Parts: sequence; structure tokens; C-alpha cells
Amino acid sequence: MNIGKTGQILLADIGGTNARFALSRSELGEGDQSGSIDYVKVADFPTVREAIADVLARRAGGEQPRRAVLAVAGPVTNNRCVMTNSPWVIDGNELQPALGFDSVHELNDFEVVAWSLPALQPADLISLGGQDGLPGEPLLVVGPGTGFGVSCLVNRHGARLAVVTEAGHATLPAENEREERVIACLRKRLGHVSIERGALSGSGLQNLYEALAEIDGAQVPHRDAAAITKAALEGSCPISRATLDMFCAILGSVAGNLAVTFGARGGVYVAGGIVPRFPEFLMDSAFRARFEAKGRFQDYLRNIPTRLVIKPDASFVGLKTFADSQAG
Repeated sequence: MNIGKTGQILLADIGGTNARFALSRSELGEGDQSGSIDYVKVADFPTVREAIADVLARRAGGEQPRRAVLAVAGPVTNNRCVMTNSPWVIDGNELQPALGFDSVHELNDFEVVAWSLPALQPADLISLGGQDGLPGEPLLVVGPGTGFGVSCLVNRHGARLAVVTEAGHATLPAENEREERVIACLRKRLGHVSIERGALSGSGLQNLYEALAEIDGAQVPHRDAAAITKAALEGSCPISRATLDMFCAILGSVAGNLAVTFGARGGVYVAGGIVPRFPEFLMDSAFRARFEAKGRFQDYLRNIPTRLVIKPDASFVGLKTFADSQAG
């Protein structure tokens, strides 16, 4: 591309099926909105390089962005990600010279959500209980969706760092006898019962549903996560309702465990693709009680705010916040 470089930054959120792109100005303040978002089907382009080149040809208006910040749905090693559910290999070190960027930063998609937290506004959130967070203390985000994402934004001596984890693959804990029976049932099917596969994801919700039906001796139709949620909210299926109840309770316990693990006294945020579909149900569930139920540390948890992220495209707020942190 023989075009002059500007203060524009290419921001991208790349999943296995869809990739989203936006252009933002580096001179904008932290948290300012990026431009309109382009949605691209991953299957339409053999490589991410071709997808980006197409977006820039249509959107840049003759201006070459200086930098790119990419959120990718997968683990990032040495600025490179091999996508799990698509043929794309996203290598920032190759994209930089190939597309004429001064720099390309690659981040895990949930790391980007953590970067968004300080810039989110009250209208972007629903309170799920607790007090005001302590300034400067860690901010934790958990997210049931296709998987279970966890990241923590830590502020030390004026510098921010988003801690990337694979906490979704830790062992699912049980808080009562009924949950122990569910986990025992799932262990026969899965071997190791992780937080993600056992409960807190789309497939986890389905596994919970099938395990509850088995231990209750109930005959239920096959349902995916969306159908289970719909039947639970409509009240048309007792097993679906019990599944969503247990899902919310386990989410509270796991979020509380992670809050004490990270010392997340700045606040705990719930994101991901599942929970924003039923905020009222979550607020009326055992989520907050189970979040606080940590014995001698109950007072510690009681003071930590929990909030549901409802802002669409919050990842672009995180991408912009990270880009601003790297400016200069």
C-alpha cells in the first residue's frame, strides 16, 4: 500500500466464525468510541492478512494506520495465535511488515475485556450486589460463553497489567450434596470435570441439564444451551429451570473463589455471551449469596461489588484502552 501513515489504529476482535474491525484515532482520549465496526466472515478469506487488507482498502480512505491491536479467541504466544476453530494463523510479527504497520499487538480476547473495565460507564453495567470497589485494587472479569474466560486487570505503581488465565479448565467445585451428585455423574462421562465443561459455558449448561435429568430420573428432550435457557425463563421445563438455577449458583461460587484468589477488591464483572440474556434471573438467583459464602472471609466478599457487563462491543473499548496505554 503506497499511502501515508496517520494516527489511525486498526482494532480487531477475531473469533472462529466472525471477525470485527474498526478504525480509531490515536489522539482520542481513553474510552472514546471507535469508528463503525465492519463484520467479516472468517470463511470468506483464506488468511487474516487478506481480510485486513480488504477492510483497509474499503475503510482507510487512503490512510494507512500506524498500529494494529488484535483480540484473538485463543492463546497468544510470542505475538502469535493458532486459531482453534478456524484455519487462520494470526502472527503479529508477520502482519507488521506485510501490511506496513509500525506495530501489531495481539491479545487474548478475554484479556481485552479486562482492559475495558476502567472505561465502562454506569449505563454499561447492571449491579449484582456489593459495595463500591476500592480504587487501584484488581478488577476481575469472568465470562461464560463458548468457553469460560477469566482475566484480571492489576494496577501497580501506575502501570496496568491484564493477567491472562486458563481458569476455566480448573476443577469444578461442589458446594452441596446435589452438586456433588451432578459432578459424579459428569465424571463418568467426561473424566475430569472442569469449570467450563461441567457448568459455566454453553456446552457446560447442556452437560448440567443432562446430569440433572439423569440423577432425577426425568425424561427430557435434547436441548442446547439456548433452548435450556428459553425453557427455564418460560417456566415450561422444571429440569431446565433447575439447570439455570444451578448455573447461576455455581457462577457465584466460582466468581467468589476467583475474587479471593486475585484479591479483586476493585470489583468482579460478569461478561460473556450467556448471562446478559437473563439479568433479572441472575439477580434473583443464588449468585450473590454463593459469591459471599466463604466462611470467615464473608465480610471480605460482602464489600466487593459484582456487576454484569451489558455493553455491546465492550471489547473495542478494551482494545482502545490498551492502545492508549501503549501510546508514546
